[in-house]
Amino acid sequence: MIRRELKVFLIVGSLTVLIDFLSYRALLWSALVPVGGAKAAGFLIGTAFAYFANRAWTFGSRPHRPGSAWRFALLYAVTLGANVAVNGAVLRMAVGFDHAVQLAFLAATGVSTCLNFLGMKLFVFRAHTQPEAS
Repeated sequence: MIRRELKVFLIVGSLTVLIDFLSYRALLWSALVPVGGAKAAGFLIGTAFAYFANRAWTFGSRPHRPGSAWRFALLYAVTLGANVAVNGAVLRMAVGFDHAVQLAFLAATGVSTCLNFLGMKLFVFRAHTQPEAS
């Protein structure tokens, strides 16, 4: 089961990253918000897609415990912080590097992707087990 979940998670994740990146770049291009705000907004737009796609496709083949939405929100609040922090740290370290924005985005995405899969598998969409009848 985990192989199927991981494959679908990677497909959903790839789409989520694309949505995140395009939103981030569009906001940077528009100059309406600072870098941190653009990164957070892109991440949140991708997050909305990720919740519904992962719930339906990645972990949708089994019943879930009640409360998956609030657990997802908590997980993503934590990983949003990690994502923005890693993005900022890499941008500070890569000053003058031609592709600093892309490198920072990829590093931030890699960290949050690992945290998100583990969090969704073990915390958000953990299978609901029915108590055994006596």
